[in-house]
Amino acid sequence: QVQVVESGGGLVQAGGSLRLSCAASGNIFRINAMNWYRQFPGKQREWVAGINYGGSTNYADSVKGRFIGSRASVKNTVYLQMNSLKPEDTAVYYCKASQFGVDYWGQGTQVTVSS
Repeated sequence: QVQVVESGGGLVQAGGSLRLSCAASGNIFRINAMNWYRQFPGKQREWVAGINYGGSTNYADSVKGRFIGSRASVKNTVYLQMNSLKPEDTAVYYCKASQFGVDYWGQGTQVTVSS
């Protein structure tokens, strides 16, 4: 089993920055990709960014150029640096770790951007 915990959410003014962290623990052997998602109230969860084991990243168009994903030297921890935040970025942000075709989700962390 893998446990996933996100942290770092909070309230920030538009234009500000936040850094989210995601740590996987437990049986973390061969966790290859870790992805960030977000969910707006009443909407489906949407993919935001992906970070593979080697640290390569890709992003949704809506956050490209503003959000930066990275992987710590401790491979089971990833970050999402969110810059130039907009009110429309307000959502619950989730981290997903994938291992042997099984996905493990964190509990989510709320990000609120005030205008």
